[in-house]
Amino acid sequence: MDLSYRSPATVVRESPIHGHGLFATTPIAAGDIVAVKGGHVLSAVQWRALEPALGSAEIQLSEDLFIAPVDAAGRAGSMLYLNHSCDPNCAIAGQIVFVAMRDIATGEELTHDWATTDDLDYELDCRCGSAACRGRVTGKDWMRPELQAKYRGWFCWFLQRKIDALGAAD
Repeated sequence: MDLSYRSPATVVRESPIHGHGLFATTPIAAGDIVAVKGGHVLSAVQWRALEPALGSAEIQLSEDLFIAPVDAAGRAGSMLYLNHSCDPNCAIAGQIVFVAMRDIATGEELTHDWATTDDLDYELDCRCGSAACRGRVTGKDWMRPELQAKYRGWFCWFLQRKIDALGAAD
């Protein structure tokens, strides 16, 4: 049984961005739900203990809460296969629901910008290939003013609260 939901208008297949990705099998309208992250709610300590063995398969819910699989059997069923892009076509709506930000054509890979969901310590080379590619992706990209402006209304709940608090401090 899958822990996460992926729209029946999508299929998982090899991605030019990284590993496997989620692709539209029919047109998807802006605002349609494309995926819902499932798993177990874990503290940061619990997630960090599991992450080395399971790899990155989590969504951060708050500073200290994550939703993630707890074993290898649950990992495949919890994966959304939404690769990162600096010019995404999907975004989080709330905490665990991903929607199309714009109309998505048949065959197009569904992506989201991790800047809208992550507040973690990582840095990696970006392979999205978009004209807007930042070259490097970090778990602190949400702090960049230009991304805060670009994704206004598309940040997960806990990051939006942090952004609002930063604005109040100005």
